Amino acid sequence: MFNTLLARPFRLFALLLAFGALLPHAALAAGANATTIDLLWIAVLLLTAKLSSLVEKVGQPAVVGELLAGILLGNLVLIGVGAMEPAKTDLVLGFIAELGVIILMFQIGLESNLTAMRKVGVRALLVAIIGVVVPFALGTFVLGPLLFPDLSTNAHLFLGATLTATSVGVTARVFKDMGALQSPEAQIVLGAAVIDDVIGLIILAVVSGIVTTGGVSLGSVGWITAKSLLFLGGALVIGQWAAPVLSGGFAKINTGVGMKFAIAISFCFLLAYLAAAIGLAPIVGAFAAGLVLDEVTFKDYDQMDVIPDVQAALSDAPEPTKQRVQHVLEHHAKHHLEMLTMPVANLFVPIFFVYTGMQVDLSTLFDLRALVIALALTVVAFLGKLVSGLAAGSANKWIVGWGMAPRGEVGLIFAVVGKQLGVVDDQTFSVVVIMVMLTTLFTPMILSALIRRQNTGVH
Repeated sequence: MFNTLLARPFRLFALLLAFGALLPHAALAAGANATTIDLLWIAVLLLTAKLSSLVEKVGQPAVVGELLAGILLGNLVLIGVGAMEPAKTDLVLGFIAELGVIILMFQIGLESNLTAMRKVGVRALLVAIIGVVVPFALGTFVLGPLLFPDLSTNAHLFLGATLTATSVGVTARVFKDMGALQSPEAQIVLGAAVIDDVIGLIILAVVSGIVTTGGVSLGSVGWITAKSLLFLGGALVIGQWAAPVLSGGFAKINTGVGMKFAIAISFCFLLAYLAAAIGLAPIVGAFAAGLVLDEVTFKDYDQMDVIPDVQAALSDAPEPTKQRVQHVLEHHAKHHLEMLTMPVANLFVPIFFVYTGMQVDLSTLFDLRALVIALALTVVAFLGKLVSGLAAGSANKWIVGWGMAPRGEVGLIFAVVGKQLGVVDDQTFSVVVIMVMLTTLFTPMILSALIRRQNTGVH
C-alpha cells in the first residue's frame, strides 16, 4: 500500500506516462514537425526520470527508477499504445542519450583520484582480466555448445564475447548516487572497466575477423592493442601537459566561469572523439579527460563568485569561525568543475538511462524456452563477473564483483555485430537482450544494498 506521501507522486507518474503515450500521437496528428516532437519527447523523458526517483524513498538509487521508467515507456506498445515507438530509434534522442553517458563519465573522472587509481592499478588489471576470460570461456566452450548445439562455433564465440562486456555507466552512477566514488572498490571497478573495454575491443575484433575471413593476423591484434594503450597512455600523460597549456592560452582572452566551463567540456568532447576515432568507446575518452583535469589546470581563472562575498562577510567573525568557513569554501572551490557540469548532467544523464530502458523489449519474455535459456545465461553472466572480485585484494570482493556485472548497451553492441555478420540468429539475440536487461536492472539494486551494508558496518 502506498502511504499518503507516495500516493500523489505515484499518480503524477502514472499521469505522465499516459501523457507520454498520447501527446506525441496528438502532436503528429496535428502536423507537428520532427523537431517539435523531439522537444516533447525530451520533456516527457526528463520529467519521467525525475518522477521515477520515487524509488529513492524505498532505498534504491535513482538509476533503478530511471531504467524502470524507460522500460514502461518503451513497452506501452504491448497494451496497444505505440506513440512512443518512434522515440526508440529517434536520432536526436539517441545523440542526447550518448551525450548523457559521456558527461556522466566525465563527471566520474573529475571526482576520481588518479593517484588512488594508480594504487589499485594491479588489482584493477587482474579484475579486468578475470572478468573477461572467465565469462568468455564459459560462454564459448560451455553454454554455447550446451544451450545452442545447433549453432556454429563462430556463434558460440560471439556469445562468449557478449558475456565479457561491462557497462561502467550503470555501475558508476550507483557509486555516485551512494557517495562511494572515492572508495577503493569504486576505483578498482572504474579502472578495471576501462581495461575491460580495451580487452573487449580486441576480442570483438578477433572474433569478427575469424567470422569474416576465417582467421585473424597477429599483426592486426597487436595494432589494435597498441592503439588502445597509446590512447590511454597519451590521454593521461600528454593530457596533463596539454590541458594547462590550453587553459592558460584561453585565460588570456577571458578568465570568467563561462570560459572555464567551455574549456573543460570541450576537452571532454575532444578526448571522447579521439577515443571513438580509434575504435574505443567515447566514454573512455571522457573518463580520461575527467581524470586529467583538476582545479590547478584552471588556476588563472576567476574563483567562485560567492567566495569573496563570504570572506568579506566574515571579516569581523571570530578566528575559529573563519577557519571552519574557509575549510568549507576550499572544499567547494576544489570541486568547482563538478559543480559547473552538474546542470548539464542533470539534463542529459537521466535521459540516457530512461532511453536505455526504452530499448528493452519485454515481449522477448513471452517465449518460455528463450526465457529459461536467458535465465541460465544470466546466472553465468553474473557468476563470470563475480569471480573477478576475488582479485580485489583487501577491498570488498562482493562490491567489486557486482560492480563489474551489468552488460548494458555494451553487451547489446556485441550482439548486434554478431547479428549483422549473420552468425547470431533471432532467438540467440533475444536471449542476449534478456540477459542484458536482467544484469542491467538487478545490479544497481544489489550493489546499492552492498554499499549501504558496508557503510553501516553490517557483516
